[in-house]
Amino acid sequence: MRNLIRQKISTFAKQLRYLPRAVRLVWPAAARWMLPWIALIGLQAVLPAATAYITRSLVDSLVSLQRGGPAAAGMALRMAGWICGILLAAELLRSASAWIRTAQAESIQDYLSGLIHRKSAAVDLAFYDSADYYDHLHRARTEATYRPAALLETLGSILQNSITLIAMLIVLSQFGPWIPLALAASTVPAAYVVLQNGLYQYSWRLRATERERRSWYYDWLLTTGATAAELRLFDLGGYFYQQYQSLRASLRAERIGMAKRQAYGSLAAGAAGLAIASAVLISVVLSAARGRTTLGNLALFYFAFQQGLGLMRSLLENVGELYRNSLFVHDLFEFLELESSVCEPAAPAPAPAVKQAIRLIDVDFRYPGSTRVSLRNFNLTIPAGQVVALVGPNGAGKSTLIKLLCRFYDPERGRIEVDGVDIRQLSIAELRGMITVLFQEPVHYNDTASDNVAMGAREQSADQPAIRSAATAAGADPLIRKLPDGYDTLLGKWFKGGVELSVGEWQRIALARAFLRQSPILILDEPTSAMDPWAESDWLARFRTLATERTAILITHRFTTAMHADMIHVITEGQVVESGSHSELLAHGGLYAQSWTAQMHESLP
Repeated sequence: MRNLIRQKISTFAKQLRYLPRAVRLVWPAAARWMLPWIALIGLQAVLPAATAYITRSLVDSLVSLQRGGPAAAGMALRMAGWICGILLAAELLRSASAWIRTAQAESIQDYLSGLIHRKSAAVDLAFYDSADYYDHLHRARTEATYRPAALLETLGSILQNSITLIAMLIVLSQFGPWIPLALAASTVPAAYVVLQNGLYQYSWRLRATERERRSWYYDWLLTTGATAAELRLFDLGGYFYQQYQSLRASLRAERIGMAKRQAYGSLAAGAAGLAIASAVLISVVLSAARGRTTLGNLALFYFAFQQGLGLMRSLLENVGELYRNSLFVHDLFEFLELESSVCEPAAPAPAPAVKQAIRLIDVDFRYPGSTRVSLRNFNLTIPAGQVVALVGPNGAGKSTLIKLLCRFYDPERGRIEVDGVDIRQLSIAELRGMITVLFQEPVHYNDTASDNVAMGAREQSADQPAIRSAATAAGADPLIRKLPDGYDTLLGKWFKGGVELSVGEWQRIALARAFLRQSPILILDEPTSAMDPWAESDWLARFRTLATERTAILITHRFTTAMHADMIHVITEGQVVESGSHSELLAHGGLYAQSWTAQMHESLP
């Protein structure tokens, strides 16, 4: 038992090293409230001691009044008035403390949410390929945003209760130096239970994180509009409901089991502490019965002893809460300390003007945690100012090229150059500013049509003429003008008054967003996949004009789109297997020609 207690205390001491760091972390948000918060803690801490001494004087004056003491009535009234004043002051201080604590907690939560959001937006895309990252993110979002504020509040409670407890121990020491020691001894069993429960609860949360995330996932599947149609068509609602209920049942049973274990431990610890406290109280009452102390002193002792027991219990709860909060704050620090492998260069090179070529040289790449090679010894040259199409089957590595060019990932081997400069030598922000991308699954922002387009150049504060010009170029202007409020129409159904678009219409909005960003490199991943043949023909007729003086990369399965490129590269299994213009590739009779023939046959009635 002694070794086990020593182990728990050692674990708790290790966690305490996070306290100064946690305070420094929340200081920017809590600093303005710190001084009044500490002042209120000090004032609230001394009130119980003052109440104890005034209670003794009140009891003694009442005893004297019963014996006919002439000045006792006035003394009793004054003491009663003081007690009423202290009670009123306590209420005022309690109300002020609640207000300041709420202000602190709200400020800290918003500040920490900002830290988590910025970190989540800055980490490598590779982190989103890792289930472990999602566990970290889940714990940071569900626990760490409020735990530091709770930790700070717990520190305040410990400070306040400690000051009050010291005052009460000084009072109790008048009745014998052994009494404070006995009071401390009565809390030892509870201290062990608190530390044990805190560690057990944290260990359980680590084990349960993935199951909790999965239950959230099933909850999302059952409640989101994104899956509503398929759930109904394939009658999947019952299946996912059962999966959710099964997970929740296991988590609920484990939580109840923990609560039961804690209740038994607390009951045993409380009984042991009560036995010690009862022995102390009986000894003092017997002393009063023998006339060795006054009723006022007995009242003082009882008040101080009861306060002391309550304070010791509160301190133990505070320490347990401090322990649990420090464990979860550790999760927040782990999340904030995640390091990206895609790093800024120490001395960034000047951004090139993209006047020569983009080159991928001997590039090897596989996604983190995957054994499958996406690109192997990959070589490709894209001359500046040309329109280049990349075609090939799914999984060939076409979309991977976008992620490497944007430096969402770095290749395992080889390099990527723009005008002879390795992109790893460029500032990440400048590199990405040189590129505009229409992704295969563009985001549907639930905002106005105008703001949806403006997302493509938010840092440039695009004006309405530029937004309308980009929408016109993408073929989105006619559909936007037909909306109820034109460019001011709210898109999407997340918020009241929103208008939903078809897949093809959303794609045109995303195309406008891509065109608005006047970057020298334009990458379009399946730009016409959701367009009907008439819309595709209309868009392609204007595309070459839009791509003038820009280097454009088209990733497409539609050869009717690819045929408009200056150069077409056929990619399979992570390598370029054919290159040439549309006519050259047809004449070659290879994979492109075979696929072209197959597509043309499929399109015939």
